[in-house]
Amino acid sequence: MESVARRLAGGLRERGVGPGDVIAFQLPNWMEAAATFWASSLLGAVVVPIVHFYGPQELGFILGAARPQVFITATRFGRMEYAPEVSAHIPIVGVVDLNFDDLLAAEPMHDVVAVDAREPALIAFTSGTTREPKGVVHSHQTLAFETRQLMSYYEPGRGRQLTALPVGHFIGMLGAFLVPVLEGTPVDLCDEWNPTRVLDLMDTDGVAIGGGPPYFVTSLLDHPNFTEAHLRHFGPVGLGGSAVPVSVAQRLTDLGLIVTRSYGSTEHPSVTGALTTAPVDKRIRTDGCARLGVEIRLGDDGEILTRGPDLCLGYTDAELTAGAFDDDGWYHTGDIGVLDDDGYLTVTDRKSDIVIRGGENISAAAVEDTLSSVPAIAEAVVVAVPDPRLGERPAAVVRVRPGFSLPDLAEIRRHFAAAGVARQKWPEELHEVDDFPRTASGKVQKHRVREYVASRPR
Repeated sequence: MESVARRLAGGLRERGVGPGDVIAFQLPNWMEAAATFWASSLLGAVVVPIVHFYGPQELGFILGAARPQVFITATRFGRMEYAPEVSAHIPIVGVVDLNFDDLLAAEPMHDVVAVDAREPALIAFTSGTTREPKGVVHSHQTLAFETRQLMSYYEPGRGRQLTALPVGHFIGMLGAFLVPVLEGTPVDLCDEWNPTRVLDLMDTDGVAIGGGPPYFVTSLLDHPNFTEAHLRHFGPVGLGGSAVPVSVAQRLTDLGLIVTRSYGSTEHPSVTGALTTAPVDKRIRTDGCARLGVEIRLGDDGEILTRGPDLCLGYTDAELTAGAFDDDGWYHTGDIGVLDDDGYLTVTDRKSDIVIRGGENISAAAVEDTLSSVPAIAEAVVVAVPDPRLGERPAAVVRVRPGFSLPDLAEIRRHFAAAGVARQKWPEELHEVDDFPRTASGKVQKHRVREYVASRPR
């Protein structure tokens, strides 16, 4: 992969790409994704990883906002399909299995372009409180510190780690392309989660699973091919990226695994975490304590505010940056938490309207927008509901227009597909109400909507 990365860097440099230029890629967990990421680093360019399951709507917005000089993608993978019109404005487009190899220089680039470590190195687009993805800007410095921050919590000699999280996702990218470089271990990528295949790879290649969203671990434990012999491939299991039920952490602990929880975001990746030597109760019932160099404080309403060396530079949108960072450099997370007497944080709620499905943030507002374009729907509210596999899933509660009937879930999903919305954003529950609980000013009381959905039979 390094040879391909250096040849790609050479080919792009021949085409005028250099420091500060933007290189975007939308690829599954393939070798070409690693090559593009590393080529960007060699050139001092700003890399923009894009999750491979984003549809034309999200992809078009990101490419418009990032304005890349280079875009690397694939002809097809799963639901992703190359649409030339979406990237027609980009000067250099490379498509795996079409013309990607044409971008490779005959000779690899042997040097590395010098850059200022404080300058942008990566823009990670993440869904959240806004209707469109937010561009989170990280520097070479923040990425380097974050990578070392993660490694300080890993057990020495933990062996080969299989990366199943999409490399377009921030933590997937770190785990696949940066941590192995410092550890000196192979890069093992999984482009489609298949528990049967993963268990086979544990047996044949000795790959390990280090954790992530609970689904990746529980889907292996629940598989009929799973045996106790597979437990030796887990090592300490770090859970995060989505809601972590205590019951799941306790189940893994009962199997003899060392379980830790952590808390962070694309903006501030490593806020808290528990060491493997921490008391069991702290490891499975809290989200850990502040990591090295990180500061935490709680606002008057319990909102978690953070600062630290791995905190991002801000957003591509200056207005979003102004709204999330105060004059003293504190990042306002939008999450609510409590700190115990030992400094361990437990995230209890969120102020922001997001659904964390399998480690991916889904903007409730974005889903509501698409629902509101369904002719039969007068008003829609989307909330997160617990999911035993994925942590959370989006549930839609709608008010139907007079003279219309409630569409069924299949109709709603066809509408989302036609709108080009990524599949993980499609509602997975649908409920009808005559009206919503509201404040005196008419604002929908989302906490009461969540209570209503939670009381519905499933």
